[in-house]
This record gives sequence, C-alpha cells and structure tokens, in this order.
Amino acid sequence: MVLDGREALMLFIIEDTINGILMGSIYGLAAMGLTLVFGVLKVINFAHGSLLMVGMYVAYWTVILTGMHPYLSLIVVVPFMFLFGFLLQDILIKPIFKSEKEVREPITVIIVTTGVWYILDNLSLLVFGPQYRNIQDNPLRGKMLEFGDMLVSVPKLWGFCAAIVTAVLIYLFLQKTRMGRAVRATSLDRDAASLQGINQYRVYNISFGIGTAVAGVAGVALVPFYNIFPTVGVLFDIKCFIIVVLGGLGSIGGALLGGMIIGVIESVGPQFMAATWTEAIVYALFLAFLFLKPSGLFGKQKELEERV
Repeated sequence: MVLDGREALMLFIIEDTINGILMGSIYGLAAMGLTLVFGVLKVINFAHGSLLMVGMYVAYWTVILTGMHPYLSLIVVVPFMFLFGFLLQDILIKPIFKSEKEVREPITVIIVTTGVWYILDNLSLLVFGPQYRNIQDNPLRGKMLEFGDMLVSVPKLWGFCAAIVTAVLIYLFLQKTRMGRAVRATSLDRDAASLQGINQYRVYNISFGIGTAVAGVAGVALVPFYNIFPTVGVLFDIKCFIIVVLGGLGSIGGALLGGMIIGVIESVGPQFMAATWTEAIVYALFLAFLFLKPSGLFGKQKELEERV
C-alpha cells in the first residue's frame, strides 16, 4: 500500500508517539524511585542516576556471567539494589538525620548524595573503563512488532509493562501494607509518626532501599537496547529531576505521566525541528512548571507552601 505525503507523515507521528510513550514510561519508571525517596525523606537524591547505572551494570554482568535472559536478571538486581540502597541510607544518610533532627530538609544529605554520585561514577570508570558495553547475544535487540505499517519496539513495550506493574506494586505497598501505611504517615509528619511508635529511621532505610530497587528495575528495562557506560546515570539523573518536577514531587502517578510527556516530546519533536530544539522545549517546560506550577501535575501545593 502506497501512502501519500500527508498520510505517511501522520503514520510517522502516530508511530513516534507510541514509541515516545513507551520510552517515556521507562523514564517515568526511573523517576518513581527518585520521587518515592523525596516523598518520604523530603530531600532530592542526586545519586539516583548513578544508582540506576549500578543497576544496569549488575544486570549486564548477571546476563554475561550466567547467560540468563536479560529480564530474568531482575531476580538478582532487585534484591541487590534494595540492599545497596538500604545500607547506603543506614550508613551514610541516617547519621545526618539523627544529628540534624530539628531540620526538616537537611542540606547535608544533598551534599552527601552528590558525593556518592561522584564516587560511584568514578569507581565504575576505574573498574569497568570508559568503553560502552551492551549485551551482544541479545534476543531482544532490534526486535519490533508490526502493526500494519507501524513498528513498535519490543524492549520498550516490555519496559512500559514493567513501569505499569511497578507503579501498581508501589501503590499496593503504600495503601495495603502495614509498612506502607507507616511510610505514608512518616512522609506526612515524621514527628507525629514517631509519637505513634513508628521507627522513622527504619522507614527511611526501607524507602531508600525501595527507591534504589526501582532504579534497578529501570536499569534492567534499559539494558536490552541501551548502551552501558560509567556516566550513563547523568543523562537519566537530569531527566528524572525534570520528570519529578513535572509530575509533582512525591507523586508516583505523576512521575509516570511526566516521563511519558518527555518521551513523546523527544520522539515526535524531531519530525518538525532539530533534535536540539526538542531538548530546549523539555527544559522550557521544566522552567514553566517550576515558576508557574511548582507543585507539578499531581503535587500538593499546600505541602509545598509549608516547605517554602
């Protein structure tokens, strides 16, 4: 079937929109961990992108050393990353919260997570070298689904499914479990939660561990089609921060929707303008939300005003 110019353009736009939503959902998946940590600890984790990078390397070496399917590496990546995040919070960040009990948002935590970012990136550079790595014997690389004249990336489709499942699991954890209710109570008022007998530091450790594990899930979703290198986390750190601002600080659903918005802009934009302009649109959107609606799409304005 031969399409005229207008029909072909419309087809390309629909195809790019679908693939943009799929890729954006993976961005949103990565941002869920960041927004979850912020929602509870009330601080931005600047090492989040580096933690995603660690998750990608763990997934990569698990596949290389065992020969298992890339997605089966989740059984190794998720517990490893949870434990890594739990210990990182317990050893480095918890002492800061204990020493600065009267400070709602300890600036020292931001400094520490920035230091962790530099340490992890440079340590991975030292251990693995600067070269780009990917899984050579990869059954998913370049695999596409055909819908008429449209092509949809299979790895990105699986990433979309992982993002939806992860969002649902986080929601069920927060709403239906005892620990989830403790997490929500601590995020609302940690002092009141402590008076109710909730160990806020244990909640912090578990929340940070879950946020890190979610970053690991995003890393597994990326490994089948994305190159792995020591500074790959920087790219996602910036995107995750933009997505969290768009979706609303502390909002899981907002992170998913914000990621999809960024994904569609990056995918559809080059059909009409240079790729550099699409990046400019993303940053312009970020600044617009920051100044005009700092609470984001699903954030709580009241809480934001109290923090300011």
